[in-house]
Amino acid sequence: MNLALPGLSTYNWDENGQQEVIALVEGDEARIAAIRQMVEKNKPELAEVSKVSFEDYSGEVGRTSEVAMYCSFVQLDKAIPLLLDMRDDMKEMKGDLKAVRKNTDATPQILEETKGLREDIQPGYAMQFRQVREDIRAIKDRLGMP
Repeated sequence: MNLALPGLSTYNWDENGQQEVIALVEGDEARIAAIRQMVEKNKPELAEVSKVSFEDYSGEVGRTSEVAMYCSFVQLDKAIPLLLDMRDDMKEMKGDLKAVRKNTDATPQILEETKGLREDIQPGYAMQFRQVREDIRAIKDRLGMP
């Protein structure tokens, strides 16, 4: 996206038991050179990259904006079930907390345990929710929505 490539298609491929990432790129010579340099220098942190190669390609290449939208939708598809689970977990926790508060025999240990569980869960939820909000904002921006 930063290189303003008019065309970009990416997909995973399995070749003889080896995973490959294929990227088809369309653009002027300067943009092609820039993406080649970026691919060679910036490999994903957890990926094991054994080889990077470049070939000319004369077929059709999808629009970069379509790939960006697809990637956002994939992320939303992963995030929505997590958000629903988080909502359900929070409702359950609130119910448990209300029951504990109503129970006059509740010990401070139970209250501390509930508080600890809540504190353990919240940081992860906040990070996931922030990413979803950023993805939604990016989709709206691309669609020209406020």
